Amino acid sequence: MPAYHHGNLRATLLTVAERSLRERGADQLSLRELAREAGVSHAAPRRHFADRQALLDALAETGFARLDAELRTALAGAGEEFAPRLHAVAAAYLRFATEDAALLELMFTGKHREGADRLVAAAAAPFGLMDELIAQGQAQGVLEPGDTQRVGVVLFATLHGIATLVNGNLVAPELLDGIVETAVDQFVRGSLRR
Repeated sequence: MPAYHHGNLRATLLTVAERSLRERGADQLSLRELAREAGVSHAAPRRHFADRQALLDALAETGFARLDAELRTALAGAGEEFAPRLHAVAAAYLRFATEDAALLELMFTGKHREGADRLVAAAAAPFGLMDELIAQGQAQGVLEPGDTQRVGVVLFATLHGIATLVNGNLVAPELLDGIVETAVDQFVRGSLRR
């Protein structure tokens, strides 16, 4: 690989690390190997990441930022009605969760580690968006009023369960769109005011 010559080494290292994470998993990620793949000295990554855990945390933090951006992009194109917005967010989440399963796992496991305050803060944006979406459904009378976080946990568990089934090869990826549609429709029907 050619020697590294341009300005943003941290971003380059994170890009290489994410590709390595996707291909080989978090256990195989090392700063030394990352430096080799980026074409820099083995000491260069330490200028940006004190240790391997700092690298993993940075990857997880950028993952939450990307998830948030993808969810917001999906919402922006979905109009103002709750059901299409929920469909768009669910589809965007599942696309992320199935295309970047190793990153998603790293994000969620890292967030629950003691001292992971930055990851908790990074996770607040996409989860806050989901909470706002549930509140919108309640305000529009589509969902029963109540604790948005409780309703959100049920929705999240459903979506995350679907992603786990796809990622575990228990459900074919080409069935994902239909499953998302069914899951969201059933969620909304089950949450309708009576």
